[in-house]
Amino acid sequence: MIKRWFGSLVNRAVALVVLVILLAAVVVTIAGSLLSRGELEQQAKNQVETMARLVSGELDDKLALRLETLSHVAESFTMDEAALDVRARILIRQQTALQHLFDGLYLIDATGRVLAEYPEAFEQTGLDVSDREYFQNVSQHMTPVISDPYVSNYQDKPAVMIAAPVFDHRQKYLGMIGGAILLKGSNFMEEFAGLRIGKTGYLEIGTRSGVTLAHGRTDEVMVPVRVENPVLKDAMGGFEGTRQTRNGNGDTTIMSVQQMAQVPWYVAAVWPAREAFAPITRMADAFVWTLLGVLAVIAPLALWVFRRLMAPLRALGRQINERHLGVRNNPVDVSGGREIRQVAQIFNTVMDEREEVLGSLAEREAFFRSLTQSAPIGIVQTDVLGRIDFVNPAFESIIGRPASELQHTHLISGIYEPDRDAVLAGWKQALRNKEIFRGRFRIPSRGARDLVWGDVMTAVIETPDKALGSITVVRDISRELEVEETLREEQQRAENILGVLQEGVLMVDVQGRIRYANQAACRFLGTDGNCVRRNFFDLVMIEADDKALAHTDFLTGEDVDSLYGTLRNQKGEIFDIDLTMLHIRKGKQNERMVFVIRDDSERRREEERLSWEASHDSLTQLLNRRAFSASLVKYLAEVPQQSVRSVLMLIDLDHFKPVNDEGGHLLGDDLLKRLADLFKDAVRQSDIVARLGGDEFGIILPACGLERAEALAERIRARVQDLRIEQDGRTFGVTASIGLTELTPGDSGPREVVSRADEGSYIAKSRGRNAVVVVPAPSDDPGPALP
Repeated sequence: MIKRWFGSLVNRAVALVVLVILLAAVVVTIAGSLLSRGELEQQAKNQVETMARLVSGELDDKLALRLETLSHVAESFTMDEAALDVRARILIRQQTALQHLFDGLYLIDATGRVLAEYPEAFEQTGLDVSDREYFQNVSQHMTPVISDPYVSNYQDKPAVMIAAPVFDHRQKYLGMIGGAILLKGSNFMEEFAGLRIGKTGYLEIGTRSGVTLAHGRTDEVMVPVRVENPVLKDAMGGFEGTRQTRNGNGDTTIMSVQQMAQVPWYVAAVWPAREAFAPITRMADAFVWTLLGVLAVIAPLALWVFRRLMAPLRALGRQINERHLGVRNNPVDVSGGREIRQVAQIFNTVMDEREEVLGSLAEREAFFRSLTQSAPIGIVQTDVLGRIDFVNPAFESIIGRPASELQHTHLISGIYEPDRDAVLAGWKQALRNKEIFRGRFRIPSRGARDLVWGDVMTAVIETPDKALGSITVVRDISRELEVEETLREEQQRAENILGVLQEGVLMVDVQGRIRYANQAACRFLGTDGNCVRRNFFDLVMIEADDKALAHTDFLTGEDVDSLYGTLRNQKGEIFDIDLTMLHIRKGKQNERMVFVIRDDSERRREEERLSWEASHDSLTQLLNRRAFSASLVKYLAEVPQQSVRSVLMLIDLDHFKPVNDEGGHLLGDDLLKRLADLFKDAVRQSDIVARLGGDEFGIILPACGLERAEALAERIRARVQDLRIEQDGRTFGVTASIGLTELTPGDSGPREVVSRADEGSYIAKSRGRNAVVVVPAPSDDPGPALP
C-alpha cells in the first residue's frame, strides 16, 4: 500500500511541475505588462509634473523681476506733486529697463489720471483709470500689486498690470507707476503658451478666480476656465498635483497643476494619454513572443530532469513498506537528492523515538511521583469520581492529616462547609467551559490554624478517548491574606489623609490613565465626581514658560520640583499652579507618575502687585521714573531700524506750587491725577506716559515723527491750560512748559536725550511758560544754538 502511495505521489509531482511552469509563465507575462505600464505611466507623470514646475517657477521669476524693478523705480520718484506732473513724460522716457520688460508704461497721479505713457502710440495720456481695480488696490494698501487680468483701453486687448505706489519725501502718496503686459503680446506669456510636451501636449495658465491667461491648445485668452474639468476646478481652490482627466475634446490626458507664489495663478501641463502610453503595446507584444519561445525550450527539458530526480523516491517507498510489514529491521537507506535522503533520515529517527517513548512511560510515572514528593506546594490526584488517589507531603502539612487517612475520601468533603456550594458551582462551570478551575476557599486543618485559606487550581486529566481523573494544586495563602488586609488598611488610612488635603494628588500610568486621585485633584481637572480611569492629559492642558507640556514631556523627562505654570481643564477653568511630578519605577513596565498640584494664584497675585508698585507711581497710576528710563533705553535701541523717528516729550507744570500752598495737598493730588488722565487720553495706546517726579511728566512717542509730535504737544498744552478745579469759590489751574526732541542713532544713552528735552522745557519757561520748544539733536541742527 505504501509502495502504491509513493508511485502516485511521483505522478502527481510531475503534473504539478507542468502546472507550475504554465502558471509561472502567465504570472510573469501579466506582471511584466503591469510593471512596464506602471513604470511608463510614472515617467509620463514625472515629465508633465516637471514641465509644470519649471514653467511656474520661470513665470514666478519673471513676474518677481518686473515687480522688483518697478518698485525700485517707484522709490526713486521722491519729488513733490508739482514736479511729478511736470516731469512725468521725461521720467517715463528715461526708464529704458522698464520699456524692455513691459508692453506699456504709465505714470498715474493720485486721482487716477494718466500723466504720461510709453509708447505714446497707445494714446492713454489724460485718461481717468480711477475705476480700475489695480489703481484702487494700490491707493488703498499703498503697496505694489500684480493685478487680475483685465481688458485694456488700448484696442480692448487683455492685459495684466504690475503697479507700485509713488511717494514724496514726506511719504505722501502722489500716485503710481504701472507696467502693462499684454496677454497676446510678444512677451513671456505668449512664449509659455507656445511650449509643447511631446507632439500634442500643451500648457494652460489661469487664475484662481477662474480666468484663462494662456491656452496652448485653443490659444484662448480672457475666457472662463472650464470648471467641468475637475482638476482645473480643484486648481482654482489651491490644488497642486498630477491626475488623469479629460480635455475639452473628451480625450484622456495627464494633467499636472503647480500653484504660483507671486500671484494667485496656476500652471497646468497637459499631455494626452494616447501619446504618453503609445510604447506600451509594442513592448507588451515583444515580451509575450519572447516568453513563449523560452517556454517551448525550457518546459520539456525541466520535465525530463524532474523525472530523473524523483526516481530514488520509488525505492524509498519500497523500503518503508518493508519496515512497516516487519520484513526489514535495518534502517531505510536510499540514494538520491538531498531532500529524499533527508526524508529517509527523518523516518529512521521517528522509528527510533517511538521505541524510546514506549520504554520511558514507566520512567515518567516514577518521575512524577518523585517530583510531587519534593514540591513545596500541595498536590492532590483524584479519580473520575473525585476520590483521592495520591497526596504529597506538602498537602499533608497544610491540612495536618496523613495520606493514609485521606486516600479514597472525596476531595469535596475536605472543603469548609460554608464555602462548599460556591466551590462546587465553580468547578461545574469550569468543566462545562473546558477550563482550569481556579478559586480561593477555606480548608479545615489540624495544624496551627483551624482554617487555612487555600489558592487552588484543578485540571482534568484526560486522553482523547476518556477522562482519567483530576490533578489539584493547593497553596497556603493565609499569611498573604493577612498581609493584604494590613496593606488595605494602610492604603485606606493614606487615602483618608490625602482626601482632606487642599493640594491635588494623583497618580497616572504611562498612557496617562489616572490610577488614583483625591477630591482636590478632581476639582482641578473639572470633573463631576470621581476622575479615576480617565486620561489626565485629555482632561487638562498645562503650560509653563509659554510652552504647552505634553504627555511625552513628563514621561521622558526628569522629576519636576515646583514648576510654576497654568492649568486649563475641560470646563475652561484656568488655575495658576505650582506643580510637582515624581517618577515611580521609571523605565519599568509598571511605571507610574505622581502629580501634586497646588493653587498658586494668591502668591502670583502678590508678586504681580509688588511688580506693579515697583514700576508705577501710586498717585497717578502712571509709570515711574525707573520704568520710564527702561522704556527709553528700549526705544533708543530700535532707532536704527525705524524709518520714522521716535520723539521724547518732557512736561514741566507751571504755577503748581501755589495750588499746593493755597488749595492744599489734596487739591494738588487731585489735579495731578486729572492731568495724568488727560495725558493718557491725548496719546496713542502704544505711547509711554510717566510721572518723573513732583510736577514733571514724560511721554515717549514711538515712530511718531517730529511734526506730529509737535502738533500733539500743542494740543496737550492747550488742554492743560483749559483744565480748572474749583474749591471754596476759587478756581485753580496750571500751564505746561513742554520740551521736545527726537531719538537719533547718535544718542549715547537716555541721559543725553532727557537732557535735550529738559533744555526745551527750561527754554519754554524762560520765554514766559505755557509753550512748546523743540530741541533738535546735535547731528540734525544745521543752524546756531538756541538763545
